[in-house]
Amino acid sequence: MTDAITLQQRLDQTKETPLFYKVFGLIAGGMILDAGDVYMASAVNANLTGTNFATLNQGSMFLSAGFLGLFVGSIMAGIIGDFYGRKRAYQFNLLLFGFFTLIGGLAPNIIFLTVVRFIAACGLGAEIVTGYALINEFAPVKTRGRWCGATAIIANLGALIALLLATLLIPRFTWRAMFVLFGILALILWVLRRHFPESPRWLIAKGRNDAAETIIQRLEINGAYQNTEFFTPKSPKEVSVHKQQKRNLLVAIMTVSAVLVAQYTFTSWMPTLLIKKGVNVVHSLTFSTTMMFGAPFGALIGATLVDWVGRKKIIVTTFSLTAGLGLWYSHQTTNIGVLVNGFLLTTCFYVLMAVAVGTYTSELFTTQFRFRGAGIANGVAKLLTVVTPYLAAWAISQTNVNMIFYFIAGLTLAAAVVVGCFGPETKQSIIE
Repeated sequence: MTDAITLQQRLDQTKETPLFYKVFGLIAGGMILDAGDVYMASAVNANLTGTNFATLNQGSMFLSAGFLGLFVGSIMAGIIGDFYGRKRAYQFNLLLFGFFTLIGGLAPNIIFLTVVRFIAACGLGAEIVTGYALINEFAPVKTRGRWCGATAIIANLGALIALLLATLLIPRFTWRAMFVLFGILALILWVLRRHFPESPRWLIAKGRNDAAETIIQRLEINGAYQNTEFFTPKSPKEVSVHKQQKRNLLVAIMTVSAVLVAQYTFTSWMPTLLIKKGVNVVHSLTFSTTMMFGAPFGALIGATLVDWVGRKKIIVTTFSLTAGLGLWYSHQTTNIGVLVNGFLLTTCFYVLMAVAVGTYTSELFTTQFRFRGAGIANGVAKLLTVVTPYLAAWAISQTNVNMIFYFIAGLTLAAAVVVGCFGPETKQSIIE
């Protein structure tokens, strides 16, 4: 039987193969559903309240149930993935989401819909945790950051697809069509994932070397990168980025929370913020759409630079730029200034989504703790995104619109300090 160290070294050096491309495609498909679901829920909620299927308060409960489910799903995915296997967590979450989303399309009332929405979201909450972590564990070390970034680029298409589908389907077939469509798509993807391979890193960590050997052989059919192609000498302090798991968990929580809370706050309130700055409703929607083109652009920048520049440098620099742009936005008085600044802010958010959330977070943890670490970080961030809109609404009503930008600047600057002072560099580091 091949020893664990040899298997680990072989896995670190594998090149891209058909099996890896299959894994990447299946993960990317799930990430599109994950990204699109939030926008689908927002579009559905507008129709629920507009057709009197739900009151405004019930609509808020419907949205909150989704975010609460995402939190629960993130935590549960971490526990199941680390103790019972990546494959089991990855299969179960999609079945849960698909089945209960499909059932939601038949909901007789808003109470039933809210309950099934919570259960479905528990399944979907696992997707972002399992998706990025699995790409980290299957991708070659040399190009790991690039593939994580590519996953983020594809995931961002989910928002645009969901908004387009909502525009086409809801006026003709009501909100139920969105639930039925997303449920069917999730179940189709679940069927395609039936033969999804277990993570060889998890198998090695559990001492199942023979099973890991079988999968690694399929990942080696295109040869291997040589050590000299990507491993650089490290000082004794840098041999492992995983020595301080509690510190790394703090860094992950702060990093993911800052990215998601700042991004959700800005994009959710963007039309309102624009109107408060004197941009009329029609132009505010045009401006919002234009700014969102920064999403794929930012993710592309992150995916391109992450393996070249390094994770920590990009994250600290982009957090700092975001803080500066947030303060600058608060002083904009012209339409062109608002538009340019908003585009740049959106670009920065999605550079961070690709590098910090998509790549860096999973690399901070050992295989034994990776899913739980990523799950806790994402779970805390999801909880904060539930609370933040209420705080933002209070701040705007009690003070002025610029408080949103001061908040974004302060949060991202604090995250830059935390990552800069305590975050290890994980560029092409060995995953333990």
